[in-house]
Amino acid sequence: MKLKRSYLIAAAAVLVLLVGFFIFRGSNAGESAEIIATVKKGEFRVEVETTGELEAKNSVKIIGPTGVVQFQIWEVTLQKIVDEGTVVKKGDWVATLDRSEFQTKYNQKKIDHEKAQSKYVQTQLDTTLLMRQSRDELINLKYGAEEKDIILQQSKFEPPASIKQAEINLEKAHRAYQQAQENYKIKRNQNVEKMREVGAELRKVTGDFEAMNKILESFNVVAPEDGMVIYIKGWDGKPVKQGSRIGMWEPTVATLPDLNKMQSKTFVNEVDVRKVKPGQKVEIGLDSDPDKRLKGIVTKIANVGEQRPNSDAKVFEVLVEIEGTDVTLRPSMTTSNKIIAHVLADAIFIPLESLHSQSDSITYVFKKSTGSVEKQEIIVGETNSNEAVVLVGLKEGDKVYLSLPEGIEKENVKLLPELDGKRRKKEGNPVVSESKAQALK
Repeated sequence: MKLKRSYLIAAAAVLVLLVGFFIFRGSNAGESAEIIATVKKGEFRVEVETTGELEAKNSVKIIGPTGVVQFQIWEVTLQKIVDEGTVVKKGDWVATLDRSEFQTKYNQKKIDHEKAQSKYVQTQLDTTLLMRQSRDELINLKYGAEEKDIILQQSKFEPPASIKQAEINLEKAHRAYQQAQENYKIKRNQNVEKMREVGAELRKVTGDFEAMNKILESFNVVAPEDGMVIYIKGWDGKPVKQGSRIGMWEPTVATLPDLNKMQSKTFVNEVDVRKVKPGQKVEIGLDSDPDKRLKGIVTKIANVGEQRPNSDAKVFEVLVEIEGTDVTLRPSMTTSNKIIAHVLADAIFIPLESLHSQSDSITYVFKKSTGSVEKQEIIVGETNSNEAVVLVGLKEGDKVYLSLPEGIEKENVKLLPELDGKRRKKEGNPVVSESKAQALK
C-alpha cells in the first residue's frame, strides 16, 4: 500500500514538472518571438549594389569584310574563329567567314565584267569601221565635186544647155559634199557618246569587280594589331561562336582589348538609377577572387533605358572605371559593384523591417517603452537596401520591434507635434530635407 502511494506521489510530481516545463517554454517562446532592434546613430551609406562584367575601356576591333552590304548581303556565317584569349600578332589569322553567298555574286559579276569588256571592244571596232567608211565617203564626194568643177571648166565652148547642166552637176556635188561633212560630224559625236556610255558601264563593272576581289580576300580575317582576342557579344548578350551570324553593317568578329585600363559594365534598375551620378565612388569585388577588392568611379550613365534578355524590368547601362592597373584582370570577369551614392556622417537609422504605414501615408514604428508599446509616427529620410534614416521621431538607443506585437494593431498612432499648424500633405513615405528635420527637432 505504501509502495503504491509512493508511485502516485512520484507520478504527480512528474506531471507538475511537465506542466511547469511547457508553461515556462511557452513563456520563453513568446518572449523570443518579440524581435527588437536598437536605434543606431553613426555613418549611413546609401548604396546601389549591382553585378557587372569587366571589359577593356579601349580596344581595337577586328573587322571582317566591309562593303558587302552594297551587294545586298546583310549577314554572313562565322565558320571558324580562334579560341577566346588567344594572343595573336599583327597579321595573324583570327577567323574565317562563309563566303559562299558572296562567291555566287562574285562569279556573276565576273561574267558581267567580261561582257562589259567585250561590249566595249565591239563598240570600239564598230565605231572605228563606221567612221572610216564615213571618211572614205567624204573624200570620194570631195573628189567628185572637183571632177564636176573640171567638167564645167571644159564645157565653156559647149552649148549653153550643156554648160548649165555642168553647173547644176557641180552645185549638186558641192551640196552632197557639205551634207556629208555635217553628217560626219554628227556620226562622230554619236560614236563618241556611244563609247562614253559603254566606257562608263565598263568602269562601273570593273570597279565593282575589283572591289569584290578585295572583299573576297577579307573573308579570312586577320589581326590588325598585337593583342589578346576577345569575342564580341551578339544582340542576345552571348559571345559569338562558330555558326553565329555576323551583321555586315558592323562586321566586327572580335576585339583586341587594352588590358591596362579596365572598366565594369553594369546595369542599374530604373528605380535606383536616379541615385547614381558620374564621379561617385564604387567598391568592386570579383567572383573569381573574393578576397580581392578594387576601387572604381562612375564615368557614364546611359540616358535611355533598355530591356535585358529574360527580364521585364527596364535598366540603364552604367560604366565604372577601375582605378589603377591590375595584370590579373581579364575581360568578361563577373564583378559585384557597390556604388556609394550618398554618405551621411551622423545619422539615426533603423532596419527597414521595422517600418509600417497607414492608408493616410503616416509612417510609424512600434516603439518599446517601459512596460508598454507605442505606435510612434516618424519621418523617414534616405534608405538603402537594409536600413532607413529617421529624421524625426526616434533617438539613439530607442528600441523598435521588427516583429508585429500582439494586441496593439488597432491602437492609434502617436503623431508628431505640428510645425506652425501645418501637417504634411504629401502622399507616400514622407521624406524631408535635413534643414526641415532640424527645425522639427
